Amino acid sequence: MLTILICVLLLSALGALITAFGNRHWQSDTRKLRAALDAASVAAQPQVVDFRELDGLPAPVQRYFRIALTDGMPMVEQVDLQHKGHMNMSEAGTQWKSFTSSQHVVTKRPGFDWNARIAMLPGVPVRVHDAYIAGEGMLRAALFGLITVADMRGSAAMAHGELMRFLAEAAWYPTALLPSQGVSWQAVDEHAARATLVDGATSVTLLFSFNEAGLIDTIRADARGRTLAGKLVATPWQGRFWNYRDSAGMRIPFDGEVAWLLAEGPKPYWRAEVAGAVIGQAK
Repeated sequence: MLTILICVLLLSALGALITAFGNRHWQSDTRKLRAALDAASVAAQPQVVDFRELDGLPAPVQRYFRIALTDGMPMVEQVDLQHKGHMNMSEAGTQWKSFTSSQHVVTKRPGFDWNARIAMLPGVPVRVHDAYIAGEGMLRAALFGLITVADMRGSAAMAHGELMRFLAEAAWYPTALLPSQGVSWQAVDEHAARATLVDGATSVTLLFSFNEAGLIDTIRADARGRTLAGKLVATPWQGRFWNYRDSAGMRIPFDGEVAWLLAEGPKPYWRAEVAGAVIGQAK
C-alpha cells in the first residue's frame, strides 16, 4: 500500500509539473502572437461613427446599424472577449467537451487570436490557438500546450477561413461592419444582405440575416474550410447569435453557435456564451 501511495503521489506531482510547464510555454506563445497582432494594427479612420455613411445601404443593414450603434460613438479598435462553452471534438460523431477561452481582436488591420483551453479528459487539457494575423491564418492545438496534435498555417485556404471568421464575429465589434471600415454590402431582401471584406489578397463574402428586432440572427457561407483527416474540405457553414445586450454604446450578442451545414442537417460544433467583454475604442 505504501508503494502504491508513493507511485500515486509521484504521478500526481509529475502531472502537475507538466501542466505548469505547459501553461508557461503556451502563455509565452500567446504573448508573442498577440504582440504581432497589435504590431500589425492601425488606428481606425474615421474615429467616430457617422450615420450619414449609412445612406444607400440595404434597408436591413441601415436598420441594424441604427439599432446596434450610437451615432457619434468612437469606432471600436480592439476587443478582448472571454468565452465559456462546449466544442464537438468529433469530426463524424458527437463528443462535446467544455472549454474556456480568451480572444483578442483588432479591427484594423483585421485580425484576432482565439486562445482556448479544452478539457479533453480530467487533467488532460488541449490548448488551441485559432488566429488571423497580418493576413495569415493559423490553427495550432497541443496537449498540455506542449505536444502538437494539429498545426496548419500559411495557406490561402487558411487565410480565407480565418478572415471569414473575423467578418462573421463582427457582431461583437459592429463598427467594423461599416463601409468606412472596409465592408461593402449588397442587398438580398428585406431581411438579408451580403457583406464582403477584402484584406490584401484575401476576399470573403457572407450572407447576413437579420431577425425581427433588426439584429444579426445568422451568418452563412457557401463554403468554409472544414478540417477532415488533417485536410481542409470546403463545406457550407453557419453562425447564429442571440441574447443581445448593451455594451459600450452598442448592442452585441452574448450567446452564439457555429455549425457545418451538411446534407443530413446542421452539425453544430461550437456553442458558447460571452463571459466578459472589454471594448477598446478610438480616442
